[in-house]
Amino acid sequence: MGVLNDDVVVIQKGKTPGEPCVITINCPDKTGLGCDICRIILDFGLYITKGDVSTDGKWCYIVLWVVSHSSSLILRWSNLKNRLQSVCPSCLVSYYFDQPSTHAASSPVYLLQFFCLGRKGLLHDVTQVLCELELTIQRVKVMTTPDGRVLDLFFITDNMELLHTKKRQDETMEQLHAVLGESCISCELQLASPEYECHQGISSLSPLVAEELFRCELPDEEICSQALSPDMAKLMKASVTIDNSLSPVHTLLQIHCADHKGLLYDIMRPLKDCNIQIAYGRLSSNNKGYGDLDLFIQQKDGKKIVDPDKQSALCSRLKVEMLHPLRVIIANRGPDTELLVANPVELSGKGRPRVFYDVTLALKSLGICIFSAEIGRHSTSDREWEVYRFLLDENCNFQFSNLVARNQIVDRVRRILMGW
Repeated sequence: MGVLNDDVVVIQKGKTPGEPCVITINCPDKTGLGCDICRIILDFGLYITKGDVSTDGKWCYIVLWVVSHSSSLILRWSNLKNRLQSVCPSCLVSYYFDQPSTHAASSPVYLLQFFCLGRKGLLHDVTQVLCELELTIQRVKVMTTPDGRVLDLFFITDNMELLHTKKRQDETMEQLHAVLGESCISCELQLASPEYECHQGISSLSPLVAEELFRCELPDEEICSQALSPDMAKLMKASVTIDNSLSPVHTLLQIHCADHKGLLYDIMRPLKDCNIQIAYGRLSSNNKGYGDLDLFIQQKDGKKIVDPDKQSALCSRLKVEMLHPLRVIIANRGPDTELLVANPVELSGKGRPRVFYDVTLALKSLGICIFSAEIGRHSTSDREWEVYRFLLDENCNFQFSNLVARNQIVDRVRRILMGW
């Protein structure tokens, strides 16, 4: 028994500008499928405003209402459909049988290297081109020379798996040259050498910076570089409750929190990592900026979550993931000022989409140039993090030594990351 591939993912576009598009997915089920789907939708720059999920453990039916909050966003709906279909289990095999999971081979990593004259917003403009081409940035090294020239190393993978073809490479180079213009001195694209693994890590973080960046929760009263503006502080509240009285076989998980870009992904990610299975779910949001989510869930063994310690651990982790899915601080790095952004990595090894895009957009909007940048991984006692480090150029309108100015930068970066 199976369904045709064209029926697995159906996208119904809105009839008028601003009207949500409806994405319907009908395929065999697997643990973590909801997380994988939400990650792809976030990667395309879309917001999920409403959703319904139902499954019998073998087959699932998902309906998501999505919108774009950016008028400049270029959406290739056929590519979105193909990406969503790629994470759905094979529909050509009968869903009555449990099939071992299969993982596609890792996409080859390419090195994009260019040398050009520096200017404000250059890094974001290049990042925007890569995002529109559906090229995922895995690692970055950005360096500025004393004479104002910039050497950028982007380690990228192709979501379309076509970068080995001359046509795809020519398209990429053509669009990059269009945005770099006459400032481009050289631009090269090639397969990354085996030494790519050496770029996985980042420069060591000081113990104080690491403690502030990776702390489990932000103290309500403490004034630190992660300080929130008053209106945002009101939003940073959430309730997570568990109820075992409404279903004989499922635990009801109820969540109420501030809505933000990628909210459903931030909830589905820890559930996937904990091997929690979802039987039914419904997401709704209101015009006051809050979202409500009801999920009927089970453990991997098909049982309810009745252990009080497991209930408490799950609720605590979900609160942290929802309230602080991205950590943003400003710290001193010797005589320089550094912006750091961190997000947890899935157990599968995948990081959060579009973080580099959003941070460079925020800094461009503030008129702040980036002297150097890098992306790497950092491991703490309980998880792995993706860390983005930006050394900020002092030649701007902000006095980086001023706490108010620092908080303004952090606030702008966080707002764009969260879609507020």
